[in-house]
Parts: sequence; structure tokens; C-alpha cells
Amino acid sequence: MVADSMLKFQPNFRTAMSGGSADMTTGNASTNGSDPLTNISTTPGSITFPPEPSVIQEPVCQWILYEDIAESRVRIWDLIILVPNSLFVMFLLWNLKLAINKLKQTSSPIFMAFYLLVCMVAVISVLRCIVGMTVNASVLAGDITDKVLWLVLRFFLLATELSVVVFGLAFGHLDSKTSIRRVLLVTTVSAFIYSCIQGSLEFTYPDPKFHVEKGAVTKNYDIFAHGGMIFWITSSAFFFVVYSVIFILPWTNLKAKLNLPSKKSFYYYALFLAFLNCAQTVGSSLLYSGVLHGMCVVDTTTYIYFTCFHPLVYGTFLRDFFKMSSQNIPFSYKYQIDEGQDEDTVSLPYQAAEDKYTPDNISDSGSFDSTHFDRHGAGFASGSVNADVYVHTGSYQNM
Repeated sequence: MVADSMLKFQPNFRTAMSGGSADMTTGNASTNGSDPLTNISTTPGSITFPPEPSVIQEPVCQWILYEDIAESRVRIWDLIILVPNSLFVMFLLWNLKLAINKLKQTSSPIFMAFYLLVCMVAVISVLRCIVGMTVNASVLAGDITDKVLWLVLRFFLLATELSVVVFGLAFGHLDSKTSIRRVLLVTTVSAFIYSCIQGSLEFTYPDPKFHVEKGAVTKNYDIFAHGGMIFWITSSAFFFVVYSVIFILPWTNLKAKLNLPSKKSFYYYALFLAFLNCAQTVGSSLLYSGVLHGMCVVDTTTYIYFTCFHPLVYGTFLRDFFKMSSQNIPFSYKYQIDEGQDEDTVSLPYQAAEDKYTPDNISDSGSFDSTHFDRHGAGFASGSVNADVYVHTGSYQNM
């Protein structure tokens, strides 16, 4: 019986391949159509097999963004970001008492603004990692929570980033606490608009290259894609141009017209961010073009940004200030009420370019060399302290 069935099947199959169509059970020719069980076309002269399922190739370095540690919810990406941020928070806590004492000894609000921004970003970075480890990103609620946490962190980082740039370039024009609050308000609103656009793109148009698909149920969701590749390319290219312009300003003719900072550290800070944004532009462009190795570039630059930016701000603008001795801390003053000035008007470090000063009040290793906003001259400082300091003795005295 089996042999007869096989003999009956083989001729029929040869008939189908040679241009005819045969019924496998009766051996008679059948009408045109297709077998609903196999989806093989029985049209005379051709045989069509079902299409193979499409295979989505995963980018080379995508696994580190979602892979868990030992089948737990703790992702490798969250852990390697948590460790350096936790160490930095511990460093801030260790020096908290010293920082508070130093901030009390100066009425300049710039240092307080920098310190609060750095502390806030460091704490939010740690909290994002901890909460990200407790949620299950493979479910909808966990996926939304994870993306919202990334957007909140990016908002505070960008607000700090913009504030540092404005404080650096417009330092000579910030003559009161009110003006500094206005700067913080403008930079915060700008960062909020940026984050809203990024969040809208993230949830409305998720990037397919950041989609994780490992089984029908276990892992099938979108990881945070920074607003998508087009948005990432555009924003990174914009910030690259901004920081590149800031870096080259001292070598342009504008140095004679603008009251530029003269400290090298400020421009090294700008150069670092220009390089980082350039690398992100290249990496996101590669991903958008289908070059999957671009994921390695964006992963590396993202890790550097989310772990090194706030320590960089602290080291560039606050470290030397907190290392000063008490007598060298930049003093500030308030204009007398009878001079017709606002009560919150203060003198900021390096803000006395056109005022009277007495350089003998500071030493060669004086405190003004550490804030990195020295404005004595348009170029870089050359080791010696170029400070504009003046002593307020009750009212201005013309010399």
C-alpha cells in the first residue's frame, strides 16, 4: 500500500513540475488555483512556494542597551551608568559640608547655581538607573516609564549645558541675582521645549533600529532612541556647530569686540562637547543610512555624556573654587541702597572690566584664577592671574 501510494505521488509531482497540474489523490488534472494548506500555487506552468519570513538584523551593539544580568531585570546598560554616577554622588556628599561653608562665604550666585545644577543632575542620574532597574521594559507601562525617565534626565542635562554656556559667554552682563534667575528660566524653558519635541517623536515615531524583538512575548518593545535618528542628527549637528564656534572665538576678530572668558578650561570644555556631538552626528547618520556599526558609536558617546558631563562641569568650574582658602574666596558686595541700585545687585567674579580695582588684594595664586571666567583681555590666560577686583568701601571713588 505504501509503495503504491509513493508510485502514484511521484508522477503527479513530476507532472506539476513539467507544466501540468495533477490531483495527488486521484491522479486527475485539477483546475487552476492553490492548495489552502500549503499555499502552493497550482497554476499551470509554475509552482510558487510561500514567502520566507523577513529577518530583521539587529545592530551590532544594541544588545548592551537591553540585555539583563543573569535573567534579572537589572540591565547591563543601567548598571554601568549607575556605578560612576553613584561614585560621583558619594563624592558630593563627602564634600557637602565644605561646599556649604564655601558657598556661604561668597554672595556670588553663579557658584551656587553651578553647584545646584551639578548636584541635581547627579542625583537624577542615579534615580533614573535605580528606577529603570525595577521596571519591566518588556511591558507597555515599563517601557513608557523607562522612556520618560530618560527624557527627564536629558532635560536636566540640557538645562545645565545651556546654563553653563550662557554663564560663560555673558558673565560680564550678569550683574544681579535677578539676571541670573532669568538666564536659568530661559535655559530651562529651552530645554523643556527640546525635551517635549524629543518625547513626541520618541512615542509617536519610534525608531525601528531601536526595536527589540526576542520572542513573541518575552522581549518585543522599543528602547529609548533619543527622538529618532533624524532628530538626533539635527540636534547633534547644531550643538557641534555651537561649541565649535565657541572654541574658535579667541582666534577670531570678535575677541576684540566681545568680553570673552580667557581661561583655557572653558574652551577645553567647549571642545570636548563639540567632539562628542560630532561623534554622535556621525554615529546617528550611519545608523540612519543602514550602517549598523553606527550603533557602537552612539552607544559609546551616549555613555560618555551621561556619566562624564556633570563631573566635567564640576571639575571645570567648581573644583578650584572649593579648594580656595577662606581669605582668597572672591568677595562680593551690594550697592548701597542710597546709590539707587536694587538690593539683589551683586558683583560677580571677573565682572569689573570697566570699574576700579586694586590687584594687590589678591596673590599670584589668587582665587580668581580658579573660576575659569577671567575676562582680563580677550585671549587665553597665560598662567598668571589676570583679575579685575575692586574693593567696595561704601561708594565708588573716582581715581
